[in-house]
Amino acid sequence: MATATEGAARNDGGFQCRFCGGREASTFADLGTSPLVQSFLDAGRLHAMEPFYPLHARVCHACLLVQLDEFVAPAEIFSEYAYFSSFADAWIAHAAHYAERMRERLRLGARSLVVEIASNDGYLLRHFAAAGVPVLGIEPAANVARAAVAAGVRTDVSFHSRANAARIVREHGQADLVIGNNVLAHVPDLNDFVAGLKLLMKPGAVLTMEFPHLQRLIEENQFDTIYHEHFSYFSFSTAVRVFAAHGLTLFDVEELPTHGGSIRIHGRHAEDATKPPTERVARMREQERRLGLEALETYRRFDEQVKATKRDILEFLIDLKRRGKTIVGYGAPGKGNTLLNYCGIRTDFLDYTVDRNPYKQGRFTPGTRIPIHAPERIRETRPDCVLILPWNWRDEIVEQMAYIREWGGRFAVPIPRPHLLP
Repeated sequence: MATATEGAARNDGGFQCRFCGGREASTFADLGTSPLVQSFLDAGRLHAMEPFYPLHARVCHACLLVQLDEFVAPAEIFSEYAYFSSFADAWIAHAAHYAERMRERLRLGARSLVVEIASNDGYLLRHFAAAGVPVLGIEPAANVARAAVAAGVRTDVSFHSRANAARIVREHGQADLVIGNNVLAHVPDLNDFVAGLKLLMKPGAVLTMEFPHLQRLIEENQFDTIYHEHFSYFSFSTAVRVFAAHGLTLFDVEELPTHGGSIRIHGRHAEDATKPPTERVARMREQERRLGLEALETYRRFDEQVKATKRDILEFLIDLKRRGKTIVGYGAPGKGNTLLNYCGIRTDFLDYTVDRNPYKQGRFTPGTRIPIHAPERIRETRPDCVLILPWNWRDEIVEQMAYIREWGGRFAVPIPRPHLLP
């Protein structure tokens, strides 16, 4: 395996940047091999082979886009999906607040159209629909789309692309607001995807997209947010370059606490002079420059930081077990499955994990094969420690599960450093 410095000196493994086509890259984080993090196992598959794929993130020397190679077609990952947005209460509140704000800001009404890419189970669009605003969700996972339709959210089961956007416009017209939350990272053909966004937008329309901020990933050791479903990882400055290449100008940006630290970008047609850039755009560009996100060496250093975090997590768990503590997990999120597989954490450390999503209950985590139960299991077994794998929702989870203190139970989080919560 090449070191970061060696990777900088050559074309690393046949690399070609999915945005700019650049041929030179350095290692950002090499997490070995891992199964698809949403490929949960039924009991009948526990003795069968699982496919593992390289999980090696690289940074393009030319445009500084952090990215994974594409090993699995998106249809294999997203045609049936285990993540339902409506099981996270804080995320629902976040969506409701956004919908109200954008409806007022853009004066959306019965003659408007709001389109969301990767609309999941309709968790966001239902707030616009309830206010009388016509909506359309574009969602490739048929099982998740069925939940949206049942909730009254009109949904087209398809993958967004330039060709699909042209069809949507023919059938439904262009949108006043196009939304994409936590979808940009999931796109292997980035240029085709962004070109399709422009097609969906009316003249004068607004685009907003939310995604985890690469700055926070680096600063807070969030290596577990790297998995095969996430093909790319964005700084704001790189996002500006990507959208500008397709005639879209990012005129505003907001920092959000969601998913461990995200940004929400606001885009417009480049030719739309009615929306000048806000001061936040310049501030964000300067902040990223000051923190080194425009310097290649910042990215090359991260791999050693990840290895140190792995050692810290294992030492933390080993210490608990040597003291005779029982440990279970809370959640079976994508990030948790990356962390469990990279660190080699199985039932020798976690007796089981729990999840509110019935789709996951009764199954086993991919790769590590830890059983997944309903949250009530924790009250039945009274563990000493609950390791919160979706650490970005830790406050919500601690509130929901506060009863573990009845028997002296403690919560722990693994990121940015493993520690017991007070």
